[in-house]
Amino acid sequence: MTVTVFFAVLGAALLHAGWNALVRIGASKTATMTILTIVQAGLGLGFAMTMPWPGGEVWAWLLASGILHAAYKLFLAFAYEKGDLSRVYPIARGAAPLIVLGVSVALLREQLSLTEVGAILVLGFGILCMGLGAFRSGEARGLVPLALASATMTAGYSLVDGLGARVAGDAALFVAWLFVFDGLFFMPIIIALRGPSVLVASVRGWAIGAAAAVLSYGAYAVAVWAMTEAPIALVTALRETSILFAMLIGWVLLGERMDHLKLLSGTLILAGVVLARL
Repeated sequence: MTVTVFFAVLGAALLHAGWNALVRIGASKTATMTILTIVQAGLGLGFAMTMPWPGGEVWAWLLASGILHAAYKLFLAFAYEKGDLSRVYPIARGAAPLIVLGVSVALLREQLSLTEVGAILVLGFGILCMGLGAFRSGEARGLVPLALASATMTAGYSLVDGLGARVAGDAALFVAWLFVFDGLFFMPIIIALRGPSVLVASVRGWAIGAAAAVLSYGAYAVAVWAMTEAPIALVTALRETSILFAMLIGWVLLGERMDHLKLLSGTLILAGVVLARL
């Protein structure tokens, strides 16, 4: 991995933690996520119109990706309504590789290496400690299942996007269209759940949502590009430093409480994720 790719991936990790922080500080988490989705879909459509039309076989992958991304954002927004960035983010981000490993063993009958077994143990213990910490600190217990549901969607769209981009033959084209489909699925669901008022926000609210959309799009685009320049395992492992960034942002900038158990849990989750990716 070159120095350029290394720092680009670190930057993408910071961008990912940053847009999650913006959603967390929004007056309404669902409204901020809705604005993010609208702007992101607009950006995706704009980029898509400058590229060739996807082949017929790509549309099924885009359909699946759009559904999974929309569900991911819904669960994540609901989780942030109940808990801190430094609590929700490590669970949502760290549980995804744990789920992927579990599915690989249960459904694909893959054999785990000693490193992967160690990753499961470290990840599982870290997530358990983070969840128990939420209960002990008096936070809303509902954040844990919502964060885990978000992680499940992350595991799903990671697989679908990886395969779909290969079928499309153009990662940028696939990413652009997936955000369009994401918006098409997310919008009617969030309006049905929260009503048309979810679209009403102040100028500041729209600015925060739009900024989050730009950060999110940029983070995903850089990550996909980096995977074409360096080994995917190294890129994905380095990208998970976003867990550390999110915890630091929550603690230093958002004033969230950082006790010893949360710090230990976050460290274990980060270590487990890196092990799982190597």
